[in-house]
Amino acid sequence: RIRDVMSATRFIDLRSDTVTMPTPAMRTAMASAEVGDDVYGEDPTVNRLEAEAAALVGKEAAVFVPSGTMGNLAAVLAQCPAGHEALVGDESHIFYYEAGGASALGGVVYRTLPTQPDGTLPLEAIAAGIRPPNLHFAPAALICLENTHNRCGGVVVPPEYFADVAAMAARHGLAVHLDGARLFNAAVASGLPATAWTTHVSSVQFCLSKGLAAPVGSMVAASRPVTDRIRRFRKMLGGGMRQAGVLAAAGLVGLHEMVERLADDHANARRLAEGLASLGGLRIDLASVHTNIVIFALENPSWREEFLAATRAAGVLLTDMGGGKLRAVTHAGVTLDDCLRAVEAVRASVQAHQHAWH
Repeated sequence: RIRDVMSATRFIDLRSDTVTMPTPAMRTAMASAEVGDDVYGEDPTVNRLEAEAAALVGKEAAVFVPSGTMGNLAAVLAQCPAGHEALVGDESHIFYYEAGGASALGGVVYRTLPTQPDGTLPLEAIAAGIRPPNLHFAPAALICLENTHNRCGGVVVPPEYFADVAAMAARHGLAVHLDGARLFNAAVASGLPATAWTTHVSSVQFCLSKGLAAPVGSMVAASRPVTDRIRRFRKMLGGGMRQAGVLAAAGLVGLHEMVERLADDHANARRLAEGLASLGGLRIDLASVHTNIVIFALENPSWREEFLAATRAAGVLLTDMGGGKLRAVTHAGVTLDDCLRAVEAVRASVQAHQHAWH
């Protein structure tokens, strides 16, 4: 059914910012990229991307990986030995959407903590999760944070919170990993540099293939000893690429040209959210719309499948987040006019439902 919609002349794809297409500048850069064998460390374009990414987030080194999931997994495995606990939010992407990789492949125990609506984990819950030495317990080794927070609606978690978590982690000798898939959305929305958050963590992953519109890839940055371990795990996981400069070239364009324009996505998401909030039959928290993600719910969740079918038929694609929530994500392939058209499609779908219900 989605293929039918996507074969239409024009559709509005709000499922995710992963659906972005490479820009003309990216395609040109990819076609002319200087390449070598990256597993041997000989691809100059990859080397340049890794150096620039590390500098951008204030870390000693970085590793280019095929996906954010692999980047998070390699970072967790590099810092959390088998039989140790990684403290993660129960709504975190690492726990919710990454197939239990660290447990299945690395013997890491996920210890889930309650995720607050603002994307934070309660400090007291983290403290309680760091249990004292005891032969019965799996010792904690790593705390995982997320910013922006996907399932909390793209909210920006403040740097001050990261500082508090980092101080607690340091007292107990724990590492802190940041799933910063949309870190630059947080930076642009707040007007702060990415280092406002990354200075407090031992490793950070950020995506090139979401709002930055590159076709493939993520970066993982940390100290040199940690990135050396991450690079080994990347190889173990099948992520060692060869002439990867053709992909890294697009990532460089993303870093150079696509960061500041994220503000357009945020403005479009705000207009979309305000339009949805004006409709009856929906629930939406405008205060939680910080960046490019809009999460809303139907007042009558039993109509969810029919609603999604109706919006698809109108050429608008949304994501079902479960628990009665729906998600729309703005990106470089979505204009303000698209957002306004999406609101009208949702309005028509809701009105049709309400008419049929009554």
